[in-house]
Amino acid sequence: MEKVIKSEKEWRDQLTSEEFYVCRQKGTERAFTGTYNQYKKPGTYVCTCCGQSLFDANDKFDSGTGWPSFTRPIHPEAVATQVDRSHFMVRTEVLCARCDAHLGHVFEDGPAPTGLRFCMNSISLKHQPPQSPQLPPPRLPPSPPLSPEHRRRALVPQQAYSYRAHTAAGS
Repeated sequence: MEKVIKSEKEWRDQLTSEEFYVCRQKGTERAFTGTYNQYKKPGTYVCTCCGQSLFDANDKFDSGTGWPSFTRPIHPEAVATQVDRSHFMVRTEVLCARCDAHLGHVFEDGPAPTGLRFCMNSISLKHQPPQSPQLPPPRLPPSPPLSPEHRRRALVPQQAYSYRAHTAAGS
């Protein structure tokens, strides 16, 4: 995976002020205010900053904390973690592995099968609905067989129709 590296100005130009505060300055949105806290539609959650796929909606659960929570990332390499010692506590911060956006924190009090709770900020995520499978174009039914008269006309060269010849003949 290729890292996305941008200057602070480039991130400010791309993101809203709230997105910049949470994703680039390691802020936190208030509990129970995020778009995806109670969101239950199928699909994939991607990074707000770079579009990296992060979490599958099938791994989302209601933790009661006020933030969208997941049991695991969509792929182990999708996220990175580091120690966060801010606010007089020690936690494990979760970052987008591609662009280092702050996503939230992971705790060891989640449900089976992982026992983990990836507690994310809604503003760090964008939901993408599942993509419908690409269907082949509809097949047309086979043409009915030509009648003997139509077959004869199709095989015999016809004289080209001419409006001028038709009107000059007086018909």
